[in-house]
Parts: sequence; structure tokens; C-alpha cells
Amino acid sequence: MRFEIPDHKILVHEVPMPILWGDMDALGHVNNTVYFKYMEQVRVSWIAAISGQVNDDDEGPVIANTFCNFYRPLVFPGDLIVKLYVAHPGRTSIDTFVSIEKRDEPGVSYAAGGATLVWVSMKDGRPLPLPSFLRALEGKLPALPGADTPPALPEK
Repeated sequence: MRFEIPDHKILVHEVPMPILWGDMDALGHVNNTVYFKYMEQVRVSWIAAISGQVNDDDEGPVIANTFCNFYRPLVFPGDLIVKLYVAHPGRTSIDTFVSIEKRDEPGVSYAAGGATLVWVSMKDGRPLPLPSFLRALEGKLPALPGADTPPALPEK
């Protein structure tokens, strides 16, 4: 089963990452679990960039679901550009989508995936309304095509 990335999404962040020797498995390509680490890192760095932290003692994001479509194998050595998009902010959750490209092959997708983030209370695990920096994304225009620069981050 392949999950589709929606056309209507907002490019909010991108992070360059190296492919590490230790990312590969016995078959000589990046292990499938490592793609989820790439996706996690771009989400974490985005949330930290717009809020100053990923979570605190009171509230923060948890993953409700995640997926990854693998299109081409990645191998060491190489440098990646991992792009993060968001869509469908709701009351307590927001969908995130990631594309993984090689720096020397812009626009060629090696993998794409996503995760639904739910904002929760760290005290009882119950959902909370999205913080203002995430709610500010609602109603923004879709992402620009190609290698365009992400829009300015919302204010904290």
C-alpha cells in the first residue's frame, strides 16, 4: 500500500543531512528504519526553530501515525536535502510530510513520507489545542514547486 502526499501542503523547513556509513545495512543501502530518523530530525529541528524547544514539562508533540514510501535506494556516500511540509492543521493535530532528495539530484525523490503530530499534555497524555505557532499555518498558500525557498517561519 502506498500513501499519497497531498498536493496542497506548505513547505516550512529543510535540512541538509549526510548519509553516514552506519546508516547502511548488510545489503549496502540505507536501512529502511533510518529514513524514519531522517524524517524525525527534520520535524524536530523545525519545531525547535519556530518554538525554541521541542516540548517542555507541560506539553509537546507525539506521533499518531507515520509512513514512508521508498522510491530509490540511498547509498553512502552522499548528502541529502530533507524537506518538511505541513497540511491540514486541525484543533489538536497537524499532518507533516517529508521528501528526501540527494543534494546533487534536486527534485529527484528518493523517499517521501509523513506523520500526524498530536499536541498533548505531558501530565496526562490528553490532546491539547495546537499552539499558536502551528495554528498560524492554517490557510496559508500551498508550497511552491521545485527547489523554492521555504516561506518565512511564523513568529513565535
